[in-house]
Amino acid sequence: MDLAIKLILLIIFFGVMIGIGLYCRRHATDVSGFVLGGRSVGPWLTAFAYGTSYFSAVVFVGYAGQFGWKYGIAATWAGLGNAFLGSLLAWVVLGRRTRVMTQHLDSATMPEFFGKRFDSQALKLAASVIIFIFLIPYTASLYNGLSRLFGMAFDIDYSVCVIVMAVLTAVYVIAGGYMATAINDFIQGIIMLAGIVAVILAVLHSQGGFLSALEKLAQVQGDSDIPGVYASFFGPDPVNLLGVVILTSLGTWGLPQMVQKFYAIKSEAAISKGTIISTFFALVVAGGCYFLGGFGRLFADQMQFNADGSIVGGFDSVIPTMLSGLPAILIAIVVILVLSASMSTLSSLVLASSSTLTLDFIKGTVIKEMDEKRQVRWMQGLVVVFITISVVLALIQYKSSVTFIAQLMGVSWGALAGAFLAPFLYGLYWRRTTKAACWVSFLFSTAVMLANIFVKSSFPALLQSPINAGAFCMIAGLVLVPAVSLVTPAPDRARLDRVFSCYERQVTVTVKDSIGEQD
Repeated sequence: MDLAIKLILLIIFFGVMIGIGLYCRRHATDVSGFVLGGRSVGPWLTAFAYGTSYFSAVVFVGYAGQFGWKYGIAATWAGLGNAFLGSLLAWVVLGRRTRVMTQHLDSATMPEFFGKRFDSQALKLAASVIIFIFLIPYTASLYNGLSRLFGMAFDIDYSVCVIVMAVLTAVYVIAGGYMATAINDFIQGIIMLAGIVAVILAVLHSQGGFLSALEKLAQVQGDSDIPGVYASFFGPDPVNLLGVVILTSLGTWGLPQMVQKFYAIKSEAAISKGTIISTFFALVVAGGCYFLGGFGRLFADQMQFNADGSIVGGFDSVIPTMLSGLPAILIAIVVILVLSASMSTLSSLVLASSSTLTLDFIKGTVIKEMDEKRQVRWMQGLVVVFITISVVLALIQYKSSVTFIAQLMGVSWGALAGAFLAPFLYGLYWRRTTKAACWVSFLFSTAVMLANIFVKSSFPALLQSPINAGAFCMIAGLVLVPAVSLVTPAPDRARLDRVFSCYERQVTVTVKDSIGEQD
């Protein structure tokens, strides 16, 4: 009976996803429709698309388990940072200006923005290569959080689960493009909100309630000599916790699959509403995930440990262990929750990858002339290619000794956000930003994160973690870009006037939108 409930929920879930993809086919007949939904997506869909692309199985299983175990209840700071820095402030600072300037420059992707903003085809090509290289491992990491949850809920081989998820995601992305992913993201976001709340309440109930769980956590000594440190405000290692907050929060400002959501939003009012909705979503989902993970050490008696004290199966086993004793219906909800988180992020990543490679690399470089229909066909084909590569990498990783979901995500986020955050932010606001500064940011972050993979031992102890290295790259970019811009030749003034003229264009609005001055 329990298995039947889980299977029925899965079948309904997959059926709805495919149905929406087929329904949205009419929106995906040209490039603007396939990539941006015709720039007519409302606040609810955009906010949920932003949030569900942000939070995947990497956060729910990998990060929540790893950082909850390391920092205890203080890991909740990462969720708060995601909500207020990664969502609220990102929408306020980037949302409106991104929408206005990208439409003015007629750019549909982040590399295309760099190419037109800084008048550089080479810069556009370099950005597309960086995205291609570093989105692939991030995409592969999305599947890993499913392995233990499916092993706990179903007697199905993990390989089958990965392939089924990949195929179904490919079908609705190829059929309906951005609009299908946005509508599915909204439905998946509702599931994530309800699921997180239900799971937190159930886990705390199993420990006698919140105060009882907090009291038990305060008695855990773990790896620290400080009494009650895992129930404390800043936890046992506030410096490294700050690195987690910076990487997972500020990183969204430079990730192409996140920023691209602002390209598609419909109106000024939609941006204001979307800001509130997105912040609330992140507060519940991210805050809830890290808060839940903070109680992981209370379930240590149900885990197995290696001789060196490490957890068998790595930190990825913490959350599944916490959930293993829940009723069948709640486990089914958790499986759907993680599927929702993974499929929404996967669809966003492969759409960003395929559109970037088609519009910014193949079109005009490999194939000189491409009409709208041919571009869409190329993007649809590349969706299949990217998903296939990610499946192969995920299966290889699953059968190898790599056990940490956070490892691949940390490298990808660090390289992408480190390379793009500062040039994109300054490019929207500061006329003096130069092409040379963009190159420095691109090369610096890419080199640092690649070195972190291959020669990690040569790094200072604090930067050997890809999390901290990524956070360092982002902060360094915010210093390097203005510094290099000030010592390199200024861009052509006439061209800058044309680029920034979009912000000076006069518009007429009603009193409900702006009080204005009385006559």
